[in-house]
Order: sequence, then structure tokens, then C-alpha cells
Amino acid sequence: MTDNATLLEIEPLRAFQDNYIWMLTRVDSDKVCVVDPGDAAPVTTALQQRGLQLDSILLTHHHADHTGGVDELLKRYNPQIYGPARSRIQGISTPVQHGSKLIVLGCTFEVLEVPGHTLDHIAYFAAEQADAGVPSPLLFCGDTLFAAGCGRLFEGTAEQMFTSLQKLAKLPANTLVYCAHEYTLANIRFAETAEPENSAVKERQKADTRRLAEEQITLPSTIDMELRTNPFLRCHIEGLRKNAAPFMSRPHPDEIEVFAAVRRWKDGFR
Repeated sequence: MTDNATLLEIEPLRAFQDNYIWMLTRVDSDKVCVVDPGDAAPVTTALQQRGLQLDSILLTHHHADHTGGVDELLKRYNPQIYGPARSRIQGISTPVQHGSKLIVLGCTFEVLEVPGHTLDHIAYFAAEQADAGVPSPLLFCGDTLFAAGCGRLFEGTAEQMFTSLQKLAKLPANTLVYCAHEYTLANIRFAETAEPENSAVKERQKADTRRLAEEQITLPSTIDMELRTNPFLRCHIEGLRKNAAPFMSRPHPDEIEVFAAVRRWKDGFR
């Protein structure tokens, strides 16, 4: 008899230079859900090789590297497509917004609105559900929260992004964080500069460098790991505030102003 805790499996499909399309499967079903399919080819290849059927798609925001494969996948498989209600994405069959609940492959997800990177950005959170094969909380956060980083502010404000990240930071510490890009080592390099006294960042750099050298990926992260190593979630730390001072406009900033300064610093970091 199969243990329910092993039923839901999540694996990355690589796309473009550094994107991950997350594919959700169940060991007791041929149905599949994918998150942010910017390219249809990796998805169709995986489905054909394994004899699977695309049941649903979760979209976090409108950028083409997250939605570019939707039209082809819709024509070929006719999946249910969930996406932000406040968006210009074509093909969404079920618009969702903050607080919406949806069931995908037997797993219940809650929608969180997390504007900042884009104004339509949402994330999908699943609490622990042992009976649905979800032994730990899950978060699909697109380009809002990265491993040791966060998305650029293409449309939203620093205040919006700060608020969105604080919302994610309050999720359970053991939440598995599935972001959409392999940016981890570049983000850690900045984190080491922003907070050189943080030993947790140095440990993470060694561990993730080793993973990539062994042809593994650095994801998922956890909320706990991000709280300990991600400078964008540590704007209350005095050492980080002092190091970001050259990028601030006044001497006694609040946390949102510190966040904005750290984001400006990262934007120009090489």
C-alpha cells in the first residue's frame, strides 16, 4: 500500500537559461499540474515520455517567460488554467485573487496576492495536508521571493514588495519555497556583501555551490532559510541597515526605506 505522504511529487522542468517550470504529479494518477510554463516544449516532452495528461496550470504573473507556453498547451491538452484575476494573461479559465481556494491534484491551495515585481503577481500556498500527500507546506511564488533574493520592481513600489515579502515571511518556517529561477548563487554573492557578518549566508554559499557542482538544483528553499539568509527579509537587522546606508536618502529610515535601499543596491550590484 502506498503511503499518502509520498503521493504528491514536485519536480523541475528546465526552460530557457535559468527558469524552472514546476511539475506536480501523483504516484496514483496520470494527471499533471505545471506552474508558470514559459515554454511548452519541456512540458510536452515530459508528458509524452511518461504517458501523462496535463490537468491544470498555475500562473503567477504575466511575464512571457512564465506564460509563453500557455497557448500551445491549451490547444493541445485543454487544461484548467488558474491565474491572477487582475491580469492581461490570455487563456485563464479560472481567475483567482487573494483568499481564493483551489484544489489541484487533490491538494488545496490558497492564493496570496503579492504585488511588487508586477502588479498582478500572486502566489499559491498549500498548508500541510497529510491526507493529500503534502507532508510539508508548499509555496509557488514565481518571481516575488527568490532563494536569497527577490524580484526586481518592474511595476510595483518598494512598499508593495516589502508588504508582499512580509506576508510570505509569516508563513510556517518549514514551508518549501519553489521560486521560478536558478538565481541562488548570484543572490548569495550579494547577500555576503550586504551582510558579511552573517555566518548562515556563508554556510548556504558552500552548500548550494556543492549542490550545483553535483548537478543538483538549489531549490526548494524554506521560509526559515530565507529569514536567516535573505537580505530582503532582514531589513530590521542593524548591520544590514548600516551597510545599506549609502543607498538611503535619510539617516533614520524605517524598514520599507531600508528595503528600497537594499533593492537599489542590488539593482546596480555586479
